Amino acid sequence: MVTNKETFDCLSEEKNSGPLFEKIDEVSPGSDNEVESVYGAIAGKLNIPDDWPMLAAHPPKKYYFWEFNGPSNIDLDGIATQPSVFDDPEKATHYQPNSKYENLHRVDPRERWTWREEIRLVRKIDVRIMAWMAVMFMALQLDRGNISQAVAGNMLTDLRFSTNVFNNGNAIFKAVFLVAEVPSQLVSKKLGPDRWIPIQMVLWSGVAMSQYGLKSTAGFYITRALLGALEGGFIADVCLYLSYFYTSVELPVRLAYFWAALTVSDICAAFMGFGILHMKGQAWRYLFLIEGGLTLAVGLLSALIMPSSPTGTASWFRGKNGWFTEREEKILVNRVLRDDPSKGDMHNRQALNFRMLWDSLCDYDLWPIYIIGLVFGMPSSPVGTYLTLTLRGLGFSSFQTTLMVLPEQVLSMLMLLAITYLSQRINQRAYLGILAQTWYLAFMIPLRLFTSSTNRWVRYAIVSLYLAAPSTHAIQVGWTSRNSNTVRTRTLSAAMYNMFGQLGGIITSYIYRSDDQPLYHRGNSDILGIIAMNLAIYMGVKVYYVLRNKSRERKWDALDEDQKREYILTTTDKGNKRLDFRFAH
Repeated sequence: MVTNKETFDCLSEEKNSGPLFEKIDEVSPGSDNEVESVYGAIAGKLNIPDDWPMLAAHPPKKYYFWEFNGPSNIDLDGIATQPSVFDDPEKATHYQPNSKYENLHRVDPRERWTWREEIRLVRKIDVRIMAWMAVMFMALQLDRGNISQAVAGNMLTDLRFSTNVFNNGNAIFKAVFLVAEVPSQLVSKKLGPDRWIPIQMVLWSGVAMSQYGLKSTAGFYITRALLGALEGGFIADVCLYLSYFYTSVELPVRLAYFWAALTVSDICAAFMGFGILHMKGQAWRYLFLIEGGLTLAVGLLSALIMPSSPTGTASWFRGKNGWFTEREEKILVNRVLRDDPSKGDMHNRQALNFRMLWDSLCDYDLWPIYIIGLVFGMPSSPVGTYLTLTLRGLGFSSFQTTLMVLPEQVLSMLMLLAITYLSQRINQRAYLGILAQTWYLAFMIPLRLFTSSTNRWVRYAIVSLYLAAPSTHAIQVGWTSRNSNTVRTRTLSAAMYNMFGQLGGIITSYIYRSDDQPLYHRGNSDILGIIAMNLAIYMGVKVYYVLRNKSRERKWDALDEDQKREYILTTTDKGNKRLDFRFAH
């Protein structure tokens, strides 16, 4: 094992300038013979020195946002390259990327890099890619969530809408959002997320601003339907896009940042709403107009900022040389492929055909996570949707209500980050879902027992703590991506997960009813039953994946080494159906 920096630098010079790469330098990037050339190297067709630094001596290290220089227990100048199937000559040939893979010219299984280089590069990706994704999500949340602020600003009274009309509008939004998920993903896979996401944002911002002129129930229903159609698929599109840049270890935490941006957006929106709702007349109309305009600006900028791929950052706006050096592009591409070779299966602008779509939809091993997506948010959805109306019913003014949601939002953001980091540290997912549902149970019991004589500040505190439950959403989206194990499945699985989440939102839209106001005892009793069901579902999913892995272990261990090698080279099993794949749980 070579971990000395001087030796590594010396070998890097030999790698980049010596005869080791002569054959690769002679082929055209993206050509079929480039694939053969690159993988010929690992198969021994090219001369690799015996003292070439091979791999990190330890499994992947997990480092956190506060550790700017990486974990304290590693040698920053040591090799960070992790073991993978590309280190076996025969396996490497089987796992080689598709000839249409957009980053093929940077693929090289012999590439080595240090922890210092990798950590610096990940920070750069965070700033260049992740930060803007968070801004885009904040823009989404402005247009998706300002309906609650408009309600706090007397929109229902001004338009003479009942609570049931409001419920119907929310149900229409979620239903159309659900239906739009898969079509949006298919368009995104064809055009590329870097093109489709900005188009989505510009279109829905126009609809959002048009709500300024709302006058009728029909107009309300139409705008909710259009917003659902245009916003549907956005989150799944972004999740797929981020998977091009991050490993499976890093992605859930970045998704936690992504959903933390939702809370930041809510906080900013609260202050904006506080100011806008102080305007004269029906101020909620200006809320839609101003916040829709901000989303339009973000959408137009996104068309300029988002690169197509790790090796496609060069443009007139981003600079003719792009964001990453050639060395950084090689590290970025090879570390992602070493973590998950399936990411080289397709071009990122290659459409899915019907067979790919059908196979992905029929992947029964992902349906347990889809079921979790359906039910995990049910306990919080009705309480959160009616939070502003609940606070108004307790006697707080519209302006007080706008600001009183802030403590819950800040705490929920911190809890989201905490539980996602905990999942990364202990490599557990289902157990943390059980933890989150237990939190709901602890605070729903007093909510169910409250009476009209209960102090309003006590009710406010309990409902705020209830909604601050640690969200496992980011964990579960990363879980879905991890257990997909192919690009085609990953493209659809994120959309399917979100579809089930939206379906759960539709179901819970009618838990709180007008005849159950103001304490919603019947609705809260229903939520207690849902929480009990969720605890059983999380444990059932845990058991399912454990048993699936044990079954595969038995079959795999029954094979001798020659049979295992033969299976890898000849199997028609794909993605998570391979005997050598293990499900995360």
